[in-house]
Amino acid sequence: MNKHVFMFDDTDANGKELLGGKGANLAEMTRIGLPVPYGFTISTKACNAFYEAGEQLPADVKEQVDTALEKLEKTTGKGLGDRENPLLVSVRSGAVFSMPGMMDTVLNLGMNDETVVSMAELTGEPRFAYDSYRRFIQMFSDVVLGVDSEKFERKIETHKQLHGFSADPDLSASDWKTLIKQFQTIVEQETGRAFPQDPCEQMILAIQAVFGSWNNDRAQLYRKWHGIPGHLGTAVNIQSMVFGNTGNDSGTGVAFSRNPSTGESKLYGEYLINAQGEDVVAGIRTPQAIETLRDSMPDVYQTFAETCRRLENHYRDMQDIEFTIERGKLFILQTRNGKRTAEASVRIAVDMHEEEILTKDEALMRVDPEQLGQLLHRRIDETSSFEVLAKGLPASPGAATGKVVFSADDAEDKKAAGVPVILVRPETTPDDIHGIIAAEAVVTTRGGMTSHAAVVARGMGKACISGCSDVSIDLANKTFSVGSTEVSYLETVTINGGTGELMLGELTMADPELSDEFHRLLAWADDRKHLGIRTNSDTPDDAARALAFGAEGIGLCRTEHMFMDPERIPVVREMILALTSADRQQALDRLLPMQADDFRGIFETMGSRPVTIRLLDPPLHEFLPDKEELIKETAQLEITDPASNELKTKKELLREVRRLDESNPMLGHRGCRLAMVYPEIYAMQVEAIMHAAIDRAADGAAVRPEIMIPLVGHVNELKAMRRLVKESADRVLNETGEYVAYTIGTMIEVPRAALTADAIAAEADFFSFGTNDLTQTTFGYSRDDAENKFLQRYIDDETLADNPFMVLDSEGVGELVKIGVEKGRSVKEQLKTGICGEHGGETSSIAFCHAQRLDYISCSPYRVPLARLAAAQAAVVEQTGAAKEKINV
Repeated sequence: MNKHVFMFDDTDANGKELLGGKGANLAEMTRIGLPVPYGFTISTKACNAFYEAGEQLPADVKEQVDTALEKLEKTTGKGLGDRENPLLVSVRSGAVFSMPGMMDTVLNLGMNDETVVSMAELTGEPRFAYDSYRRFIQMFSDVVLGVDSEKFERKIETHKQLHGFSADPDLSASDWKTLIKQFQTIVEQETGRAFPQDPCEQMILAIQAVFGSWNNDRAQLYRKWHGIPGHLGTAVNIQSMVFGNTGNDSGTGVAFSRNPSTGESKLYGEYLINAQGEDVVAGIRTPQAIETLRDSMPDVYQTFAETCRRLENHYRDMQDIEFTIERGKLFILQTRNGKRTAEASVRIAVDMHEEEILTKDEALMRVDPEQLGQLLHRRIDETSSFEVLAKGLPASPGAATGKVVFSADDAEDKKAAGVPVILVRPETTPDDIHGIIAAEAVVTTRGGMTSHAAVVARGMGKACISGCSDVSIDLANKTFSVGSTEVSYLETVTINGGTGELMLGELTMADPELSDEFHRLLAWADDRKHLGIRTNSDTPDDAARALAFGAEGIGLCRTEHMFMDPERIPVVREMILALTSADRQQALDRLLPMQADDFRGIFETMGSRPVTIRLLDPPLHEFLPDKEELIKETAQLEITDPASNELKTKKELLREVRRLDESNPMLGHRGCRLAMVYPEIYAMQVEAIMHAAIDRAADGAAVRPEIMIPLVGHVNELKAMRRLVKESADRVLNETGEYVAYTIGTMIEVPRAALTADAIAAEADFFSFGTNDLTQTTFGYSRDDAENKFLQRYIDDETLADNPFMVLDSEGVGELVKIGVEKGRSVKEQLKTGICGEHGGETSSIAFCHAQRLDYISCSPYRVPLARLAAAQAAVVEQTGAAKEKINV
């Protein structure tokens, strides 16, 4: 029989793949002697068995749970359901990767109409006992029985208003007894049965509910957002309860060993006196800062601070710690590697290396490359004038502007319509996850720095203000007010998550400021990586931005983007619509100095760094007016002005548009095929490149143009194009008497080119894999049609693991890249190879490129820092076998 259940002090179980992250850490903390309430873990394998059994707990798992429960009862000296000394437990999820609030939890399990009386007598605190019981009924009914928790909250609010109470702790034991009866009536009305009194039945139902929550909507959405595999399952942790709601010498809290927003090495967190843990994370009550615990319970604070340092040194990472104080005694309920912002992630990694906790390689592995983009976002310009409307807690840094919405559903709907929104809520719950994903930022009026909204927003890199108590929300009328100022639904506001400030309107933004730690970490990455990091840039401004982020050259300069300038479109159309070669050449002669200026600016920006220039790639019809619009305009003119010259011109233009129209443009007359028919176009571009290079060389710059022929599928195409490029370039060099070194290569973007790469390599100085088109031609997918019509369905139902246009398909497209590199280098051992599609800025695709020994990858300017770090991590993984941890999900 497979073992599915493990006590916290079992020596034959370890690893979060089996025990889940929470269970593994509870076991580890138990072994090193920390004050962890005793319990046991039901493994992730049991979760999969639960689903295989039709969402029922298998008999062998139940049997092992019974055995573990007996040991828990013996160790604690208490019994589940025992009238004399009742054992109460928590039932919590614990996935392999942390998913805060996405799955279900049940606290105080084991309470019933009899054990609540025993708890009141044993503790001498009737109020505590009945408060705990009502919490259990409410939570169990919501999580297990499917009764909306709001029904219970409304009863509490009504009771408080009736008796003049302002907060839950004001209610007495008698008050809770009254409400318990009302709660039990709600359960019977909603479910058709009495609230379960048998603690063993409660436990089995709770375990099944927690396992079942692995596949609830919010958990699936969270996994999808963070790329967590669905087959992992969750563990369930059964832990003896300790109580933070036994009076003013008790409490509960959440704290981080370092600041998760900035990375500062200082305790950061919150706690509540006389409360249970869910009160803190749910945001229902606004807690106190952890520093104040030093004054209210100095001995407990000292013990807690020492425990935090011990845990951080043990796990060698910033820790997120849940704790409870029961009658002055500290208990640690959970620790995990804490979620953090990008800024904090970088600072913590660098600081921990400086503190000799981590090696440089380990520090590099602690930062998620995808996070670095958060640091490149713009911020509110400090020189702009604005008035702060309200201020809350700076829960997650970053600036954001959007239109106010008050529900997660509205946020999702507006996002789909292209409207940026700020989600404003009293507090968020796990069910709001889709709205948080859709929103630019989140504002809550309740909750603290460790509330659900704060933790989830930080993990997603979204700005967040929590506990903004000056804001009063009217959900019914979709408004909020601050004093006499009322803000309506879809009115624009701006927030600064780093300061907690909320402002009306849209504010001016400024460029980001990158920290010393950011530059140091990426300098370590540059020392470690093997891949060169280039950028896809078509303008001097883009090139300069990429250089500032650490680009080492340009891997793709798309010349067609230069033709799209409104001032050039008439000349480009004149060239396209020319009826003779002579007329076409006249237009090209006018475009030549324009193109030369473009290249001159890029060469000046890039200095001696390599610049790969792709000659014209798209079909010519893309530079002409839209056919459908022309048809409408022509039809209108035939009615309103049939004799006009404009109508004659429109008809001629329409005729040419129809002539150039293509049934399948992506596979049509484009790339090198265009130049095979109209060689003068490429000849002009090459002349412009060489004139610009000569001008820069005359100024003493060591210019390095790399001329790339797109869409080659047969070596004979490249032979013809190489001859054309060489003749055009050498003509300019001979005419000027100057010399500039240049190379000629091709973009591998159709399968035949990869499969015949040995033949093509004979005519190429370099290969650049255009993985966007290579993905289209390998899958047979039109990218736009696939993404608009069926690709998301494929990903949702796991036909495909990832969108192949975002994550390189290593099995298919990647195999073609591998073949192309191997065959190319079999002919030219030193053949330079790289990729320049969107995959050049995606972490796992970069790791693939490293494994294939490509020379470089090229990505958009804002992805350059990510690429530098991802390339370094690929080198570390290859050499050391290190594994990256999803610390930020």
